[in-house]
Amino acid sequence: MTHKPSMLNFRNDPTAFRAFITEYQDKVYNIVLNQVQNAEDAEEITQDVFVAVFQKPGAFRGNSAVSTWLYRIAINKSIDHLRKKQSNKRRGLLRLFTRSSVSGEENELKDFSHPGIVSENKEKAVILFKAMKKLSENQHTAWVLSEMENMSYKEISEIMDVSVSSVESLLFRARQNLRKILSGMYPGNE
Repeated sequence: MTHKPSMLNFRNDPTAFRAFITEYQDKVYNIVLNQVQNAEDAEEITQDVFVAVFQKPGAFRGNSAVSTWLYRIAINKSIDHLRKKQSNKRRGLLRLFTRSSVSGEENELKDFSHPGIVSENKEKAVILFKAMKKLSENQHTAWVLSEMENMSYKEISEIMDVSVSSVESLLFRARQNLRKILSGMYPGNE
């Protein structure tokens, strides 16, 4: 469905907003889930994305596809969430609620469930997601959009607001870094 900027004014047409959410919510949720790796956080962030769209539909200027604009909002909100979470860890606030921030993170990953991962691959997925957390923010985002969301380099460049060659470079470095991280976790399996 193609949306023009003026068509995103949902205030007078709640049916149109419900249709908009129905069309995009699964894709937005999956992008967010792949970024934050926590189902509850992904649900909350997905809601925040649609609230932001409802509150400021005029922010869509029509320079790109509405999906690109929406996914950029989802990525930015996910990154903001991860930064806030990391900042809280650094300050030690999470230690008030858990015995150990490291064991808390490991438990979070063990309990992490993604709809696209079958149970026999869950252990491998946990290892991969743990390794992905060690990538830089941009490498992580590019890798998720490419490898998990199967987006083209052009789509990724539009969502991340970088050139296609930057996406290629980010993905190259992400793959190299993941190989190093994973081989460090399993020495001798290179």
